[in-house]
Amino acid sequence: MRKLRIIAMPTQQARAYQRGEPDANGQPPERHVSSGGGNPCRHCLETIEEGAEKLVLAYRPFDNIQPYAELGPIFLHGRSCERHDETRDLPEMFSRWGTVLVRGYGQDNRIQYQAAQTVPVKELTKKCADMLEDSQVAYLHIRTSQYNCYQCRVERG
Repeated sequence: MRKLRIIAMPTQQARAYQRGEPDANGQPPERHVSSGGGNPCRHCLETIEEGAEKLVLAYRPFDNIQPYAELGPIFLHGRSCERHDETRDLPEMFSRWGTVLVRGYGQDNRIQYQAAQTVPVKELTKKCADMLEDSQVAYLHIRTSQYNCYQCRVERG
């Protein structure tokens, strides 16, 4: 099976939000208290501990604004956290979910409709590797299947 790179939000971007710099909507991140399990940080790709400060903000995981550059809410630790190592396996936090949405994008950052499906988490690594076998797919997004919230990017390793 092909090796995958699991890519979290860049540290420079996470630190800017943690300092209170504007999100994709031009607003400062909201500061809240984490309720635990349903609060995944998009930088370390771990659950924000219950009672810890979390940020809620609008995030667009694309470099340029274009019709397919979705924007949506995400959570981020309120404190500095270490970025997920791209060479590690899929984050443990996914194991608590039954399914996730995996969506492929081309070099032009447009959705590749043949590479989009709801995937059982226990099959996630294999399904991501299979989708990346398609030469038209440059990378994948993992999103929640219920709310379509962006989690991370996946590329060939």
